[in-house]
Amino acid sequence: MTTSDTHTGVGIADLIRGVVKMAPEAPQMIKHAPGLIRRPPEAKRTIGLIFQKHAASHPDRPFVRFNGRTTTYGEANRRVNRYAAVLSENGVRQGDVVALLSKNNPTDLLLMLATVKLGAVAGMLNYNQRGEVIEHSMSLLGAKVLIHDPDTAEAFESIPESALPEHVYDFAAFEEAATGKRESDPSVTATLPASTKAFYIFTSGTTGMPKASVMSHNRWLASMSGIGGLAVRLRHSDTMYVPLPLYHNNALSVSLASVLASGACIAIGRQFSASKFWDDVILNRATAFCYIGELCRYLLAQPEKPTDRQHSVRLAVGNGMRPEIWDEFTERFGIDRIVEFYGASELNLAFVNAFSVKRTAGFCPLPYKIVDYDEDGEPKRDSSGRLTEVAKGGAGLLISQISDRVPLDGYTDSEATEKKVIRDAFDDGDAWFNSGDLVRDQGFSHIAFVDRLGDTFRWKGENVATTQVESALDSYDGVGQSVVYGVGVEGTDGKAGMAAVTIKDEASFDPAKLAVHLYDELPGYAVPLFIRIVGELEQTSTFKNRKVELREQGYSDAGDDTVYVLKGRGDGYVDYYDDYAGDVAAAKVPKG
Repeated sequence: MTTSDTHTGVGIADLIRGVVKMAPEAPQMIKHAPGLIRRPPEAKRTIGLIFQKHAASHPDRPFVRFNGRTTTYGEANRRVNRYAAVLSENGVRQGDVVALLSKNNPTDLLLMLATVKLGAVAGMLNYNQRGEVIEHSMSLLGAKVLIHDPDTAEAFESIPESALPEHVYDFAAFEEAATGKRESDPSVTATLPASTKAFYIFTSGTTGMPKASVMSHNRWLASMSGIGGLAVRLRHSDTMYVPLPLYHNNALSVSLASVLASGACIAIGRQFSASKFWDDVILNRATAFCYIGELCRYLLAQPEKPTDRQHSVRLAVGNGMRPEIWDEFTERFGIDRIVEFYGASELNLAFVNAFSVKRTAGFCPLPYKIVDYDEDGEPKRDSSGRLTEVAKGGAGLLISQISDRVPLDGYTDSEATEKKVIRDAFDDGDAWFNSGDLVRDQGFSHIAFVDRLGDTFRWKGENVATTQVESALDSYDGVGQSVVYGVGVEGTDGKAGMAAVTIKDEASFDPAKLAVHLYDELPGYAVPLFIRIVGELEQTSTFKNRKVELREQGYSDAGDDTVYVLKGRGDGYVDYYDDYAGDVAAAKVPKG
């Protein structure tokens, strides 16, 4: 997305229209407003407690729906409590970690709730990870128990036995162990403070292997109040459809928090399918859904059909909706309200489109600044060593203030967290979190997302660390050295991966075999779409400057260099052709 794509500004008329639109839901908003202003960390209020109170108040109300089948709050809570009993018998206590490796289904969600009811931490593993990457993730978790979905066998079997915890279950074994266990609420749930860690969400961060960002109950409660209660504003009769992986914060925090804010129903899609999306929405009687930008573009790329308007969806919540498709999307599918938001797994604040303004990532009442940055995406200091805010309406690096009011959960790795903290930015002793994102000031505390900065780019709704991709490339026999960066592809969201590589022996270099190697080493979304063969790469001392130049040249200004493009798992890399970018935008490639 370029800066010209963003909504130019937010005015007082936009806010007035938004207030009028939200007026009928004012009572619900008033109920949740205090939770955004004040959330004492010592308060006995957690995800599990909120869930079980709903189950006690309205046990027969639908809680989770999957493939059209409904589980009520009461039934779900009894099952959660049986799961919690098994975890307790395996020695799981407050602060322990339960690793969950699963594709989307109700069992995964209920296991997460069982875990947090005990004050333990749910480690939400990304089932796209393989080999040393998932081994690294397991080492970060230090889990006491691992529970895995049979449909993630490829990922599970790539974990070395030495990295597995003492207790390992597949779904069937865990279900058998839970049969006949106690169904009463664990007594510990009511004693847990909001400061308790809830789950770990894996993010690429800005360097190397994945990091486990920490989501505390207190920060999740902020999402429930701010995004769920004040912006999404579901009714208890609503159903939120979730086609995104449950290891993704859009699903686990934003969507679940919106559901529990009102005691609504969450419908889980097994996996996203553009051609079957509306069929599944209709089957699950959804009135809302969550998205990332790519999802919306894929839906628009589908041929028009009756189901485009035969659903009951009135709102969608997510991030990455491209400004230029906003109107087309809402008009084609008859969606009344887009609740766009901006946030990150490790960020201590979020922006949300509470006022229903078009083409904005939304509003945030918490302290943040938009500052100048250098060519490496780092905050730029002036002659006195301080940061400089951009002019009103300008684009810059988003940073958020860290304070007792807005604490930072960070990563499990304290050193990794500290690298993202900017100290003495404007005053001696202050602290700010570096989002790594370029945003535009739209006025009235609204922003538009512009781009990722630094050594991470975002593709398919996932952060891709360039160093991780470079490591996979460099481990291939035919590659001498590599540089990885993100490049824009017209009609798509985020940045696609591109690599400039030197090769050891041109005669023996096989781009098809390289693709096989990369698919074995990386999640599918991290495999570069473009490979540029170069004669040499500059040394590390000037490496970053070289990367900037390569990024600017992209795939269409590569001179005489050979460029290969990724067709998919089956065809691997093939010679660049003129219509490739269009095929990517139309979701024709890469396949698999």
